[in-house]
Amino acid sequence: MPYDNTIYKYSERAGVDPFFMTAIMKAESSFKPDAVSAKGARGLMQIMPETGQWIAQQINLNPFHQDLLFDPETNIRLGAWYIANLENEFKGNKIMVLAAYNGGRGNVNKWMDEKKISGSIKDIQMIPFPETKNFVAKVLWNYKVYQWLYAK
Repeated sequence: MPYDNTIYKYSERAGVDPFFMTAIMKAESSFKPDAVSAKGARGLMQIMPETGQWIAQQINLNPFHQDLLFDPETNIRLGAWYIANLENEFKGNKIMVLAAYNGGRGNVNKWMDEKKISGSIKDIQMIPFPETKNFVAKVLWNYKVYQWLYAK
C-alpha cells in the first residue's frame, strides 16, 4: 500500500476509512503523484485545481498553488478532508460519495432529486455518466481488496 503512513495519518485526522481512501487513489492515479487527467485533475487523488483551492481555504492551507496537488502529502491531506466532507453530505453512503467524488456533488444531488439514484448498490448501473458508473464499481472492488489484504 504505497503512501501508507501518510494515508493513515490523514484518514485518521479526517475520520475516513484508510482502505476506502486507498481504493480511490488506486482508481484515480494508480499511485502516480504526477498524474494529470484529461480534465486537469492532479496528483494521487486526482483533485481539480479549483476543488483543491476550495479545500485549502476550508482547512486554512495557505498559500495554496495548484502545483501543490503533485505533492503526495498535500494531495492526500486534501483528499482525506474532501472524502470526509462528502461522507458528511451523503450520510456515509459510499456509492453516493464515490459518484460525487467523480461526477460532482451537484450532479449527484440532481440525480437524487430526479429519482435516478438513491444510493443503493443496484443504483450503480443507473448512474448517467459512464465514467462515474465505472469509477464507482472499480473503487468498490478495490476497497474490498484492500480490506481483505490489510484489515487486521
